[in-house]
Amino acid sequence: MSASTSAFPMPPPTADLQTTWAFLEEGVDHIMTKLQTGVSYSKYMSLYTVAYNYCTSSKMHGHTTDALSIGNRTGANLMGSDLYNNLIRYFVTHLKSLREKTDSLQDEDLLRYYAAEWDRYTTGANYINRLFTYLNRHWVKRERDEGRKGVYPVYTLALVQWKNNLFIPVQSKNTKIASAILRLIEAQRNGETIDQGLVRKVVDSFVSLGLDESDPNKACLDIYKEHFETPFIEATETYYKKESEAFLAQSSVSDYLKKAEERLKEEEDRVERYLNTQTRKALISKCEHVLIREHSELMWESFQRLLDFDKDEDLQRMYALLSRIPEGLEPLRKKFEEHVKKAGQAAVSKLVGEAGANVDALEPKAYVDALLEVHRKNSETVTRSFRGEAGFVASLDKACREFVNRNAATGASNSKSPELLAKHADLLLRKSNKMAEEGDLEGALNRVMILFKYIEDKDVFQTFYTTKLSKRLIHGVSASDESEASMISKLKEACGFEYTNKLQRMFTDMSLSKDLTDQFRERMQQNHDDMDISFSIMVLGTNFWPLTPPGHEFVIPAEILPTYDRFQKYYQIKHSGRKLTWLWNYSKNELRTNYLNQKYILMTSTFQMAVLLQYNNNDTLSLTELLAATSIPKELLTQILALLVKAKVLINEEMDQYDLNPNFKSKKIRVNLNQPIKAETKAETSDILKTVDEDRKYVIQATIVRIMKARKTMKHQQLIQEVISQISQRFAPKIPDIKKAIDTLLEKDYIERVEGTKDTFATTAKTSFSESNNTSVQALDTALLSRRWRYRQILRLGAILSQNGEHFRATMGAKRPVAHPQLLYVVTASYLLKKLKKLRIGFFQFRSRTCSLI
Repeated sequence: MSASTSAFPMPPPTADLQTTWAFLEEGVDHIMTKLQTGVSYSKYMSLYTVAYNYCTSSKMHGHTTDALSIGNRTGANLMGSDLYNNLIRYFVTHLKSLREKTDSLQDEDLLRYYAAEWDRYTTGANYINRLFTYLNRHWVKRERDEGRKGVYPVYTLALVQWKNNLFIPVQSKNTKIASAILRLIEAQRNGETIDQGLVRKVVDSFVSLGLDESDPNKACLDIYKEHFETPFIEATETYYKKESEAFLAQSSVSDYLKKAEERLKEEEDRVERYLNTQTRKALISKCEHVLIREHSELMWESFQRLLDFDKDEDLQRMYALLSRIPEGLEPLRKKFEEHVKKAGQAAVSKLVGEAGANVDALEPKAYVDALLEVHRKNSETVTRSFRGEAGFVASLDKACREFVNRNAATGASNSKSPELLAKHADLLLRKSNKMAEEGDLEGALNRVMILFKYIEDKDVFQTFYTTKLSKRLIHGVSASDESEASMISKLKEACGFEYTNKLQRMFTDMSLSKDLTDQFRERMQQNHDDMDISFSIMVLGTNFWPLTPPGHEFVIPAEILPTYDRFQKYYQIKHSGRKLTWLWNYSKNELRTNYLNQKYILMTSTFQMAVLLQYNNNDTLSLTELLAATSIPKELLTQILALLVKAKVLINEEMDQYDLNPNFKSKKIRVNLNQPIKAETKAETSDILKTVDEDRKYVIQATIVRIMKARKTMKHQQLIQEVISQISQRFAPKIPDIKKAIDTLLEKDYIERVEGTKDTFATTAKTSFSESNNTSVQALDTALLSRRWRYRQILRLGAILSQNGEHFRATMGAKRPVAHPQLLYVVTASYLLKKLKKLRIGFFQFRSRTCSLI
């Protein structure tokens, strides 16, 4: 510090108050007003020593009191109070002179003067606070400990005096200081450049002037909030309300979104630059209310236009703004859901055409691609514009579920979409699909699963998919085992093990059939029983393959009869007790022509083969003769002959007369005649849907029994809701079907009405069942439905059925009526077999196999 001279010599330790304070006052005034000229170290230590000596002196000095003193005290307390009161008088006098100079100042000039004096004052007060450290440490502390809250440490005292003698008097004149700050901030909002450091200093002084009476060292924002924050928030509301209304009157909503986004960012920056961080919440909340909430309806109304024209940037801004206010996004979610639903329905309507004219001819690939394109586009919108927000994802899923299941192609039925999706998956998984060669098959299957997620009737998809898979496997046209396994894995992950159990068992049967064919050929070679034809067999479990044997007689051609007999005998020896049901309608054959100069290989169905082999002995045959030779029904035979005539293998020049064409020619050596018959395709679809409807009856009944066993009693409406809840993952049950199932179970005494009520049901308690042939099937129905019967009872019933050779169909999951009385046919036997296996009992078995001749 630089040297300084003093008008008063340093008083001795025994000096009185007047002499002591005269010396101290000169030093205090120098620090407060001329600190920039410096204070020598010796001078500063002299001031500290004089203050210390006076406070520690045991001599009582004469004193005076006035209105500014803190009261008449005696002894050591009096000495501390004397210095304290003199400091108060000095601060009051000093601040009065500063206050008088503010009368002629306004706006930025006032703020500059205020900030400069504040810096000088607080710096000097810090030095003075150290001079009177002993006073703070002993006298001030003791006074506050005794409950005198009006006594403060010297630095805090200086701030209190600034507040009372300068800040409050100046601020009380039309909020002079705060208004000057607000005008600067408004100028900045209008695009002008201001001194942000100046604003920061003044605002910080507001914070420093806050005082917590209970703890002077604790931060308090009372002054800041009362004199600055509250009027600042009010001014902000007024400014932005006026600006936003004027801007919207002249500009579009898109432009307003940009403006609001910019303004909110500016206010965030303002807090960082020169406001207290505690103001952030109140300021941003007010801005959001004025800029967003008050104009939210206008934004909601313009949302549809932004969607229609793919205004991604504007959608992002609107989402970001409306996400700031409570319930701001909900109207957008609803509008987005409706937009996606309409887009999906419009895409399908465009494919189908007017009045649904092209529904029957609708290509599965075109249908699936149209739905996926709508999903892809809107999914990208959710990710890009709405940041993948869960509410918009839910709206997208809900809309997709709606247009996937109900559109111009589906009509009133919910089965069309799962059917077309299953057919599309079938096309993807065939060898003929180019995508399988290009390596994008996995991606295509993933896209199938996107739509599968939205399918309500997943049981319809399952049935169609199982049927298509069975044909791919039988005819050997799968793209690859890896792709098939991948698709099954995806379905298993989506719907669980039970959903894909049959699909996996189908692959097991294919593997076993390959081994069986090899073993059969090996046995024939060992017996020197050469076969005239190349032969392979597939033995497929009835429980897992959705295959229906032909419902008519069929005369096996003499050319393949020996092979047929050999395999029948071989299989009966290998698996005694099993019955083979030959599925001629699924078999395929290859015939080599010997009557033409060019050798051709004709790929045919078994029924086509049976017809063509008749021409080994005849050049011309009538329809009646072919009917007698093959036993194929006339309606089916007519269609088979029509295909052969169309392929020019046969000639039909006379009514019901078919001749072998000696001039047959083809560009291909291998000629595929095995084309699907339209009538069979339609019948197959109809049969699948009938099977699904039949299955649903038993699924609903089983679910009701399971619920009632768990709940014991339940009201009618609650039972219906619980059934819907449990089954909805598989298909959407109809309430009339549930009511019908309840009536059926009431008739069979599986459940009963509670006495005295009309709408409450209770489970029944059956403890035994009859062994008579007439009731054994019903008893097993109950066992399978309730799944709570004792194993001994089930085993006992099984033994009865096995001994009597009784054939029956189980209530749960039976697919078709039993075609062969001697065949014990139980589709749901897998459940029973699991239980029996655990008990290690093998005398009671359900066995059923279907054999397909290839």
